[in-house]
Amino acid sequence: MSHQEREARADSGSAIVEFALIGSLLALVLAGTLQIGLVIHVRNTVIDSAIAGARQASLADQSMADGKRLASELITVSVGERYAQSITVTTVKRAQVDVVEVRVRTPLPVLGLWGPAEVWDLSGRSIAEDVDSD
Repeated sequence: MSHQEREARADSGSAIVEFALIGSLLALVLAGTLQIGLVIHVRNTVIDSAIAGARQASLADQSMADGKRLASELITVSVGERYAQSITVTTVKRAQVDVVEVRVRTPLPVLGLWGPAEVWDLSGRSIAEDVDSD
């Protein structure tokens, strides 16, 4: 057996091993990228729902409960009921203006949509309508 034949035999099967190693590494990178995209999607959805709830609650003919209900419905439809468990609606005064704030404590999706509960504290604000003032 010549030297070239021995080298060819020593490399035999190495392409399969290299493919398996590189393929698994690329699969992990892809899964990580998809998870980051899901985390950003959940965060943006919850914040947008909180803003919509604050806008609803800030209307003169609506109540705080209406804003909480709307935020809860939007979150439940978009990412699931688990993410709409802890919603609070408050009114705070900032620079002599009433501001409605909807706060949502929601899970952080670590693996798919599963993760530790009430880790994120996300909020949305809106200026309250005041039809009585001049």
